[in-house]
Order: sequence, then C-alpha cells, then structure tokens
Amino acid sequence: MKHSDLKYLGAYIIPCMILYGLWAGGSWIFLPLIFTFVLIPVLEWIIPADASNHDPESETDRSVNVFFDVLLYLNLVFVYAGVMIFGCQLSQGAYNTNELLGGVLSCGLLLGTSGINVAHELGHRQNLLSQIAAGFLLLPSHYMHFTIEHNFGHHKYVATPRDPATARKGENIFAFWVRSTIMSYINAWKIENKRIKTQYGHMFHPAHRMIQAVFIHIIYNSLIWIYFGSFAWTYIFIAGVVGFLLLETINYIEHYGLQRRQTADGMYEKVSPEHSWNSDHVIGRILLYELSRHSDHHYKANRKYPILRHMDESPQLPFGYPATLLMALVPPLWFWVMDREVEKIRR
Repeated sequence: MKHSDLKYLGAYIIPCMILYGLWAGGSWIFLPLIFTFVLIPVLEWIIPADASNHDPESETDRSVNVFFDVLLYLNLVFVYAGVMIFGCQLSQGAYNTNELLGGVLSCGLLLGTSGINVAHELGHRQNLLSQIAAGFLLLPSHYMHFTIEHNFGHHKYVATPRDPATARKGENIFAFWVRSTIMSYINAWKIENKRIKTQYGHMFHPAHRMIQAVFIHIIYNSLIWIYFGSFAWTYIFIAGVVGFLLLETINYIEHYGLQRRQTADGMYEKVSPEHSWNSDHVIGRILLYELSRHSDHHYKANRKYPILRHMDESPQLPFGYPATLLMALVPPLWFWVMDREVEKIRR
C-alpha cells in the first residue's frame, strides 16, 4: 500500500462532521451540509479533475489489499452511531425547529453516503459478510431491496426503457423520484419471486430476501419506536427517506438521457462506458469511494472501487457530484445544461 492510498480516509470527514453536528446541535448541525454542498463544489471547480489510471501491477495489489475493504466496513459504525445520537437527542427534546431540519438533512446525508453508497460497493461482492454488511447499511434508509434490483435489474437494463433507475431526457428529478422509487421496489419483488420459484417451486420460502427484508424493517422500526419514542422515530424515518432520495438523485445524474441502441432482433447492445456519466473530480471520488467513476463500474461491475478507471469514451459530467446534484434539483437549469450535453453525445 502506498501513502497516497491513505487519501481514502478522507471519506470519513463528512460522517465525522455529521456525528459531531448531531451531538452538538446549534450551527454545528449544518456544518456537514455547508461543507458538502458549498465548499466541495467550489474546491472541485478550482482543483483540476484527474483522469489518470493505475498501472496493471498496482491494480492487482489494490484489488486484494484488505485496507480498502476495512474502510468500507467501518461505515457500519458511523451509520448506526448517527442513528443512535440523533435518536437520543430527539427523545430528549434537544433540538429547536431549525435544528430539526438540519438534523434530518445531515442524518439523511449520512445514511445516503456512508450507508447506501457503501452498501452499493459491498452489495456487488459475492461473499456472505459483504452481503450482510450491505443489508445493514441499507436498513436505516428503508432500502434493503436495493441490492436485488440494482444487481439483477439495473445493471442488466441500464440505459433502456426497462430500467426505472435510468432517467429519460426531459424527465425532471421529482417525477423520476416517484417512478424510480416505486418501480425499483416492484422490480425487486419480481426478480426475487422468480429466483425463489425457480429454485424451490413456490414463492413462499424462508430464503425469500424481500420477505426477509419486510420483517427486518418492521423489527428495526419497532425497536426505534420503543427505545426512542414516536417523535424520534418520525424524524429518523424521514432521515431515511432523505437518504434514499439522495441515492435516487445520484441515479438520476448517472444515466440521464443515455440510451443503448436496439438491434434488429429487439435486443439491446452491450453495456459500455458510453452509457454512464463519469466524473473524475478528485474530492468527490475520495469522499464517495470512486462512485463517480461510474462508467467503468457499469462496464465491469465486479471491479472494486480502488481500481476503477477513467474511460476516454465515457461522457463526462461538467461538474462534480455535489454541484451536479444541486443542479438536478433545479429542473430548468438542469435541462439547460445537460440536454445540450446529451445532444452532443447523440450526434
């Protein structure tokens, strides 16, 4: 491992800020939001993007280095510490109205980044430990179905009309939230029903992951309600919604307007780096475990985050992820910027 690899410790900056802000309250509770959506966009505008890739020997070393895996698993501590601190403060009436808003958004940011984003990486791995960890990271955001639909639905149908997580050109973010959230959940049930019926001959089996998820969600929410009370449960639940809407916003910007060509036999061309928006902005890459190098992830889904590559043929986002996310929340601005980029690619 090289000293430069320690840069990924920077991914803990935002969760540490969030935990302190939730505990301290006051203006501190807004600090991670200001850092993420004000300071980082400014820094990414100043700091040049880095399109360099690792050499083959370094890729081999990094793919088996346990350091990069440990960094992921430690996010379980941050996620559940955040839920506990937020719940304790809520149950004690520690926040005023403004702090409640800041707490929900900050906790939601934690659940979306340290939770769902890390679960996305671990959920692609086949070992049992990674799958269990991914499930627990998705649980507070009410999204345990994500791994099923993402791995066996989204990656198969990305950039086609059959994928609810691919935003169509001209579709605004709010309509996309509704369509993607509902249809992804329905698709997860369909995928798992088919798997269980194929393996066991009927759909009602203890191995059914969607049925398992329903019961686990009920137990989790019941424990939050019993331990912290209904008031705290309400805001923890809303923070979970913020977490999965953050995910869906990322989905929106990662494939907006991109399409795979349909062949004469009705099939679609293979997924290539051209079917995902890429971002080489350095800070976002570190804070999100290389999520923004999304083109290579879809091209080779089993590649671990420290060896994801820049692909010359992939379309490039004009800004880093935080700035692009904010732009998506203003549809007229989003269409004005991104529809031009989409048309360039289609030509």
